[in-house]
This record gives sequence, C-alpha cells and structure tokens, in this order.
Amino acid sequence: MLAYTARRVGVSLVQLLGLSFLSFMLIHFVPGNPIATMLGPRATVQEVARISASLGLNKPLPEQYWLFLGHLLSGHFGQSITFSQSISSLIGQRLVPSLALIGYGTLVALVIGVPLAIVSALRADTSVDHGIRIFTTVSFAMPIFWSGLILGIVFGLKLGWLPVSGYGTGFWGIVRSLTLPAVALGLSLLAVIVRTLRSSIRHVMALEFVEAVRARGFTTSRVFVSHVFKNAIMPTVTVLAVNVGFLIGGTVVLEQVFQIPGLGTLLFQAVEQRDYPLVETLTVLAGSVVVLLNLSTDILQAVVDPRVRPGAHSV
Repeated sequence: MLAYTARRVGVSLVQLLGLSFLSFMLIHFVPGNPIATMLGPRATVQEVARISASLGLNKPLPEQYWLFLGHLLSGHFGQSITFSQSISSLIGQRLVPSLALIGYGTLVALVIGVPLAIVSALRADTSVDHGIRIFTTVSFAMPIFWSGLILGIVFGLKLGWLPVSGYGTGFWGIVRSLTLPAVALGLSLLAVIVRTLRSSIRHVMALEFVEAVRARGFTTSRVFVSHVFKNAIMPTVTVLAVNVGFLIGGTVVLEQVFQIPGLGTLLFQAVEQRDYPLVETLTVLAGSVVVLLNLSTDILQAVVDPRVRPGAHSV
C-alpha cells in the first residue's frame, strides 16, 4: 500500500508540474499585450515598455516561468496586472461563490440522480427504466449554458420565482440566487451519476454473496441498503471525482450566464484582459484540485478495495 501511494503521489507531482508549464506557455501564445490592453490605445511604446519591465514581463520566458513557479510554491501567487492587487486576495474574494455553486450543483445531481438510479436498476428494461435513461441522456446532451438560459427564462423571467442574475446576501439570499445555475449544473451531471450507479447496483445484485444474504432471511430493503448499495456506491464516488474538471468548466460558463462574481467570472475577465499571472494561477489551481481529488479517490479506493492495487489478485 505504501509503494502504491508513493507511485500515485509521484505521478500527481509530475502532472502538476506539466500543468503549470502548459498553463504558463499557452497564455503567452494568445495574441495581445496585457500592458497595452490595460493602458488603452493612447499608451506610448515607452510606457508599455516601462511597466512591462517593472512587472518582469520583458524577461525571457524561462526566467518568467521560474518566477511563476516560485510564486506558486510560496503561496504568494504574485500581483494581478488588471486589478492591481495580490492574486491571493482576489481569489479569497471570489472563492466562496464558486465553491457554493459547485457544492449546490453536486447536491442537486445526487438528490435527483441517486433515487433515479435505484429505480432504474430495480426496474431494469421496463418503460420506467427507458424513460429515466432518455431523460438523463437529454439532460447530458443539452449544452449547460442553454439549460441555464431556459431555466432562467421559465423560472426567473416568466414565473418570477427566482432571480436570474447576481449573488444574494444572507443564507437564503445566496441559496435563491444559486438555485437556477445549480440545477443547470446538476442536470448536466445527472447522466453520469444515474448510469454509473445503475450499472454498479445491477452488478452487485448479480453477485453470489447477495443471494446468500437473501437466503438467510433478510428483508429485501435491508439487503439492498446494507449490502448492495454500500458496495455499489464507490464507483460513483470515483466517477464524481473524475468529473470535478467538468464541474469547474460548467461553473465558469454558468457564472457568466447568471452574473455570479466567482472565480469563473474572474478567469473570464483575466483572459479578456490578457492578465498573464492571474490566468496562469487560476488555471493551475483549478487543475490542481482535479489532480489532488483523483489522487485522494485512488488512495481511498485502494484502502477500501485492495484489489485495485497493482499486483493484487481478484478472488
């Protein structure tokens, strides 16, 4: 187990290093000068050169990359060109709305998806099962910005039940303002949860130990809750962790649609203004969350089920 953990940590460190390098290089290939964009069309060449030198943007790219890497490792992250303040403080100001939206959207997906997966598995190949699978396929295929717009038009503009933009104050104000984007985010994740959990439940129900438990006289509900569902849920947790990147990408889109002042909106503004340090930092942090969650899930799965470790044998 220790060797497996060490290998996975090593792979994750390589992934993080590659992520930082790609994030740094790709934004520098985007046309446009961040200083010229910030100063406007009347800026002189001398002014652009002077500010670029003060921010270290006139240095060779390898030297800039090492400075960027040093900022990441120190946790300082440097200074934003556009907002003229530390990137750490900007992230702190925008972090809560994004985390709240991701958490709320995941909760919506689980509250809707888990019961649908159970019903679909228990009534496999019936009209109910087919209806659930069609519904989840349609929700997955619908672009997330489109489902967000439809929800906003119907429940916000037509019915007037929920706000269609902004970020409320107080607990219930925040819940109301995030409900429509959270539902759009949850619907996009629904197919993944339903299909993964349905397949896992059907697989576990077909195993011999389930029949043995039933033969001992336990009720159907007890067999399902204590044995089937408990063993079927782990693959769904793993798939959810893998889809964190999809959730982050969906959050960026939905924050623009519903005008939520989160990290997605901040990233959009940074790309628009060619704010190199801010774009690089936000991209690396988002990627790091995905890498670290996958690492944690792999280690947890290896602890729960030793058969997933390399060299282990199925019994």
